[in-house]
Amino acid sequence: MLSRVADSLYWMSRYLERAEHTARLIAVGLNMMLDQAPHATSLRWERLLASLRAYPPPSGSGDAYAIASMLTFETSNEGSIAACIAAARENARQVREQISSEMWEQVNRLYLDVRRSSIEAIWQGEPLEFYHDVKQGAHLFQGITDATMTHGEGWHFIQVGRYLERASLTAALIDQHFRPYLEAPIDAPLSLDYIDWVGLLKCCTAFEAYCKVYTADVQAESVAEFLLLNAEGPRSVRFAADRIQRSMQAIAQSTGTRSAGRAERLAGRLRASLDYGQVDEIIAESMHSYLDGIQRQCGAIHGAIYQAYISYPVDTALTS
Repeated sequence: MLSRVADSLYWMSRYLERAEHTARLIAVGLNMMLDQAPHATSLRWERLLASLRAYPPPSGSGDAYAIASMLTFETSNEGSIAACIAAARENARQVREQISSEMWEQVNRLYLDVRRSSIEAIWQGEPLEFYHDVKQGAHLFQGITDATMTHGEGWHFIQVGRYLERASLTAALIDQHFRPYLEAPIDAPLSLDYIDWVGLLKCCTAFEAYCKVYTADVQAESVAEFLLLNAEGPRSVRFAADRIQRSMQAIAQSTGTRSAGRAERLAGRLRASLDYGQVDEIIAESMHSYLDGIQRQCGAIHGAIYQAYISYPVDTALTS
């Protein structure tokens, strides 16, 4: 497969995953405003912005309208939903011969739907419905991809992009929620309550799945264990690491690229750290360092993928 094709498939998937993640966080934030006091709501938006590495708008971190506008339609913000979907569509356009017509139609439809919308229009109507449609559109694209594209090398690049993005974003989200909880003095009142932990689970579309494992008793340690170490939860970091390693192995086998070993080893190391992790040890030693390490490992895997498959030197390609 040409490096430019692999690059476009990889980033098409990452951008769509990022757009879906942002839409989900905004929807949960808007919905939780009905259940929390203004001060708690402001802190929630601050955590959301921090997890996305976004700066608060000039009007302040508690202004839901300004935050939603910036994270949804601000084209100068590369992480906004509109910018991510546009980038995903552009990458899909460059490899139309490699993807199915149904995939192209879906990403193009999602792009046009977002482009026709505006913050004023959705705010006057049903903003939650808009974000639901974005999430559903991204999920539909994933389903169409799995159902219509051959599960070969290109499909695996799509999987790696999706799950690398998911693992990194989920780790950042967990980190921002646990920082105030773990950094608070022992004798101080808890800075997060039941609604905050439920909100974190809902941000990962994992509340119902969590309840099936732990019942409705939402405890911070159990939430961390489920979102980090659960092998079956599709939004857990461990699940994502497993999918990354599987696809990296499949790509290495299909290409026979000698330099691919580093990316595969890094993916295996990430999965092993989660396979044998214990949540009590993670919290006791330093949860922030652990989650920061996951994000750095995702970055290292990304770099190794580029070195092996995207921006490799010509002499490396000739000797592979």
